[in-house]
Amino acid sequence: MKIELKIITVLISLVSITACQGQSKTKNMNTETTQSNPLLCDIETGMCETAEGTKDSTAQNTITSDQKKVRVIYYTDPICSSCWGIEPQLRKLKLEYGDAVDIEYRMGGLLPNWSYNSGGISKPSDVASHWDEVSIHYDMPIDGDLWLEDPLESSYPPSIAFKAAQMQDEEKAILFMREMREMVFLQKKNIAKWENMAIAAKAVGLDVTQLKTDFEGPAKIKFEEDLKLGRELGVRGFPTMFFLDEAGNREMVYGARPYAFYEMAILKLNQVAHKSEYSKTWEALFAIYPTLTAKEFSELSGTPRAESEKVLNELASKEILEKFTTKNGAIWKLKNAEM
Repeated sequence: MKIELKIITVLISLVSITACQGQSKTKNMNTETTQSNPLLCDIETGMCETAEGTKDSTAQNTITSDQKKVRVIYYTDPICSSCWGIEPQLRKLKLEYGDAVDIEYRMGGLLPNWSYNSGGISKPSDVASHWDEVSIHYDMPIDGDLWLEDPLESSYPPSIAFKAAQMQDEEKAILFMREMREMVFLQKKNIAKWENMAIAAKAVGLDVTQLKTDFEGPAKIKFEEDLKLGRELGVRGFPTMFFLDEAGNREMVYGARPYAFYEMAILKLNQVAHKSEYSKTWEALFAIYPTLTAKEFSELSGTPRAESEKVLNELASKEILEKFTTKNGAIWKLKNAEM
């Protein structure tokens, strides 16, 4: 394990050079505006930054962990395009280190409303081309036309709905988040509308009536608690992941990063963390994850990216898989399988 840790460290060091340069460039650019635009996700740093967030180094001891597993606090948002970009890495992390980590999802409040004008974005339609660009960068299907056809006024409603889902069932809440993201990024559905949130909730087996009750009541308080903790931790963008061991030691992975960064954070805190083997066949992967993009299938199966889409298309031609195509990529699921 020590040899593996050293190899990962070297790989991360090589990637970090570019990441740090990109971050410095972004900081210089941000000094030209009074606030950063939350929907302008920086491709170089892999971050969707909030308008008011600032990193607070005094928050080192704000969070602790008394669990034997490595605790992961994942700050995200339903419409965070960079968070959608790390779905392949996150899904692989759960397969390989699911027994060694506990991941808790926290909502960060990316888009409160449209009461700002910065970074060249002052209205929803300005986001469309940016999302198309991000889609190409992360090799994950995103259709920016959502912002031309049925734009969201805020990401708060789906964030609160997610907190309501967590009150029912943690696992179903994660499925609910995935369902909402596929709706917003691929299907161009406005997930701030209750009718779309209800469709997503029903699809993953949540009690929609109870979800509505919690959405209108206690879930709002839980969402505010997430925002408060985020401010205390100095969360200024998404995705941000805090990794903690039982002694309270902390590692942070900030922005969209290659898989090795997330693995390294775990191994720094627990050098004997067991890396689980899993079946990489398409049958096994679709049994775990009902939908997969070509990038996800490549990451999880070890299939070269150039071949992954060919494999999925062949399965679709045999009517084993069903393909949903957007202008910026596609997603596949088992034919006739419930979502």
